[in-house]
Amino acid sequence: MIEFLDSSISIHSLIWLFLVAFMLHDFEEIIRIEPWYRRHYDKIISRVPKNLQGRIQSFSKITSSQFAVAVCIEFIVFVPFTFLAAERGNYLFFLGFNAVLFLHVFMHIGQALYVKMVVPGVVTAVMITLPYSIYLFYRLLNENLVTMMDVLKSLPVGLLLIPIILLGHKMGEKLVPSEEGVQ
Repeated sequence: MIEFLDSSISIHSLIWLFLVAFMLHDFEEIIRIEPWYRRHYDKIISRVPKNLQGRIQSFSKITSSQFAVAVCIEFIVFVPFTFLAAERGNYLFFLGFNAVLFLHVFMHIGQALYVKMVVPGVVTAVMITLPYSIYLFYRLLNENLVTMMDVLKSLPVGLLLIPIILLGHKMGEKLVPSEEGVQ
């Protein structure tokens, strides 16, 4: 199976497929976030520690449109760095972003286990993001395009996603004001 994938997908194509994997995962979150919180808010808020309830309450008010703005900002950031990796062999930011998204899979799994239900994003995290990430890192390492040290050095760069995501959510609130939400 792995030999078939290796011979069928060029590294160039595999790198560009990052944008597809990212969007498929985030489409699940965009589509499911708002109705999921409406349906499950009471169960969720009672299961999280008191010190996290304010964050849950705040996040439960996000609309799908507001979430989509944050995803759009991330996508805009990802495109030039994907281009640099695929077309120029400059992998630092691309590796960092992929390393963080790989770790993000385990956040979704942890959330689902903690609240004992399927949370928005967990299905595509496990079915798309996880296998894509594992295969991407395998190929980049196996073809000696990067080293494990390159991957580790890229992690702090990948953490730049945190302020980008926060900015995206703030922009979503400003661009798509809403009084909708759970509460």
